[in-house]
Amino acid sequence: MTATIDLSATDRPVIVITRDFDAPRELVWIAITDPQQVAVWYGGPGFTNPVCEMDLRPGGAWHHVMQAPNGTRYTIDSIFEEIVEPERLVWRTVKDPNRNPPPPTSLNTITLEDRGNQTRWKLVTLFDSFADRDMSAKMGFGQMISMGTDRMAAHLKTLQGEEDNG
Repeated sequence: MTATIDLSATDRPVIVITRDFDAPRELVWIAITDPQQVAVWYGGPGFTNPVCEMDLRPGGAWHHVMQAPNGTRYTIDSIFEEIVEPERLVWRTVKDPNRNPPPPTSLNTITLEDRGNQTRWKLVTLFDSFADRDMSAKMGFGQMISMGTDRMAAHLKTLQGEEDNG
């Protein structure tokens, strides 16, 4: 089960990524909102997350440092705009003044559709322009998110095992 990446929208500069997880919605919610859990799976293979701080409330900050396998660190700062547990999480990335050129900013909305023991996870990332969307797509945005969802799927299996044994 891999993520589906959709760049076909012509009316809005969005990338839509969808993935089904073999886990209940409440567990997927924990995996995307608990900073200790996010730090385990966020990013592609070999990436680590030495810093993941989340103030999960509207107006709250998400400060994240992702480290690539070669040691390069990427700081990602965001502000949460909407939290509807366990079905919707919305945040806006903040422009990074320390990167030249800074990566595009975006409004990100995750919805979690309850499908019993499965959850449909959908990320809609709205960029400021089609140029920003296209640049992000060329930089591998969709593929990086897809690889992160692979890692999240494996982590969810671990969490389910802990629930079964707990």
